[in-house]
Amino acid sequence: MDMSLTLRIIAVVFMVLIQYACGNFVFNVTHKFAGKEKQLSELKSHDSFRHARMLANIDLPLGGDSRADSIGLYFTKIKLGSPPKEYHVQVDTGSDILWVNCAPCSKCPVKTDLGIPLRLYDSKASSTWKKVGCEDDFCALISQSDTCEPNTKPCSYHVVYGDGSTSDGDFVKDNITLDKVTGNLRTAPLSQEVIFGCGSNQSGQLGQTDSALDGIMGFGQANTSVISQLAVAGNAKRVFSHCLDNVNGGGIFAVGEVESPVVKTTPLVPNQVHYNVILKAIDVDGEPLDLPPSIASFGGNGGTIIDSGTTLAYLPQDLYNSLIKQITARTPVKLHMVQETFACFSFTSNTDKAFPVVNLHFEDSLKLTVYPHDYLFSLREDMYCFGWQSGGMTTQDGSDVILLGDLVLSNKLVVYDLDNEVIGWVDHNCSSSIKVKDGSGAAYSVEADNLISASASSVINGTFVTLLSILIWVFLSFTS
Repeated sequence: MDMSLTLRIIAVVFMVLIQYACGNFVFNVTHKFAGKEKQLSELKSHDSFRHARMLANIDLPLGGDSRADSIGLYFTKIKLGSPPKEYHVQVDTGSDILWVNCAPCSKCPVKTDLGIPLRLYDSKASSTWKKVGCEDDFCALISQSDTCEPNTKPCSYHVVYGDGSTSDGDFVKDNITLDKVTGNLRTAPLSQEVIFGCGSNQSGQLGQTDSALDGIMGFGQANTSVISQLAVAGNAKRVFSHCLDNVNGGGIFAVGEVESPVVKTTPLVPNQVHYNVILKAIDVDGEPLDLPPSIASFGGNGGTIIDSGTTLAYLPQDLYNSLIKQITARTPVKLHMVQETFACFSFTSNTDKAFPVVNLHFEDSLKLTVYPHDYLFSLREDMYCFGWQSGGMTTQDGSDVILLGDLVLSNKLVVYDLDNEVIGWVDHNCSSSIKVKDGSGAAYSVEADNLISASASSVINGTFVTLLSILIWVFLSFTS
């Protein structure tokens, strides 16, 4: 998407309050690369584009990196059907459904440059597969159609992403198998029936060989997300966290309450499609910058969005200009634009010593510190570029929007607590481990992981990949 365009957010958020003290799951997530020929401008265009029962926490294997000089996209491995089969899906906090490519599909990708096998979900090969009709309660949540012929029309979806990529198909019901935490660094399979999209047609980046995956797993706030379905069944709390390692790659992704490290939080703005928070101030090494009034007060639908599905960080034009001017005041450099997108400069010294930190201050005194090695990336040995971008993003009523992606979220444990409607973070070594607490109060260690193989890592080095853009609008409808 052209970031100069107005951000249009068209969606309805369905919230559910779950009263269970549930367990934990972990996910392994991996980096998706797009090849050395990837253009820097594509990084930006892609960005425009989450009780008494003693239950297990979930561990998702994680992999990849989020460095701007090797722009990463994180994906995980899940199992669907009976017998369970493995699928690799992107983890996306900007969308609300899980979908995978399904057989038959003439336009679904059949191979990928990621070094992983692609697989089409085949309902005929699963003994636990069920249809989801338009009369299903799930479909009533997401459909915009008034017409339904029970037992004849399927519950269908059409998803449009910000870069123009689309996915179409029907919802189905089957078992998902995840890794529940059973002890320190130990997991065991847990299976639950969920509803997910069975994709029959993909377009744009979703169908390209260099960036193909089996699907996308949304961790948005709606009732349609897998985490909400797990919560309704009593198998998890609506709490998840990620720690994205842009030093060694991979990291941690877990569903469940984090006991350590301790994370301070800020309130989520209610009734928003994305994870919106209230930004109170920005300073550059202690020197404050003026915020647009709509950002500071959250007037209308403005504010600040936290999105791990976005690579860079996008600011209103005036704020961006002030930030770059203040950052370069101490160490003047001659800026030039690369591909009309990135402000770059020649430099051979230590950037962390030469340039200041940027502090973002949120409601309830939560601070996020962005270091020079976070907001600068190297194109070559003697050239650096700013990851900060002039987004020009506004809501439909004209309020300014700040979008904060992995540029500022990497090397931090970020916790999304939907039950308490808060989000928080703390600096953390994402190559280490965290502790998650289950319904009994027992806390277990979950360690970092990286699904990228050694051979794939050698290919990834030096390539440019974008995180799939935040979901700008989703139209979910019946098939005609």
